[in-house]
Amino acid sequence: MNENTVTHPGFIKVVESHRVEVSIISVAGCASCQIKGSCSISDTKVKSVWIEIADTTGYQAGEKVTIEMRQSMGIWAVLLGYVFPFAVLLTGLIVFIETGLDQGLAGLLALGMLIPYYGLLYLMRNSLSKRFQYILHK
Repeated sequence: MNENTVTHPGFIKVVESHRVEVSIISVAGCASCQIKGSCSISDTKVKSVWIEIADTTGYQAGEKVTIEMRQSMGIWAVLLGYVFPFAVLLTGLIVFIETGLDQGLAGLLALGMLIPYYGLLYLMRNSLSKRFQYILHK
């Protein structure tokens, strides 16, 4: 593992013929604080990730593993999930307001522009899943 990768510990939930479901415990930065019980900000979530593997015979449910992903893929995920939709929303809002539409209607139409954006992401899910690959380490 090098400095250009992001790793997360997890455990295997399900093993199928060519893929493995791994559960990752996502912990907010303040969750390890000593006074987290008196604070409502601390956050811990369990996330599941399916990882395609050619041979799953060496893996079994309950086994502790480490998931690795290239850091650049994390940046792309943030861009696709947050930055690009915000740019679509803001651009749409500016264009609709500059055309003389009411601000409320312009806001609704700008929000409506996110439907084709997320629809396109949904249609591209297979190619994106090939691009966003995880590596599993025991």
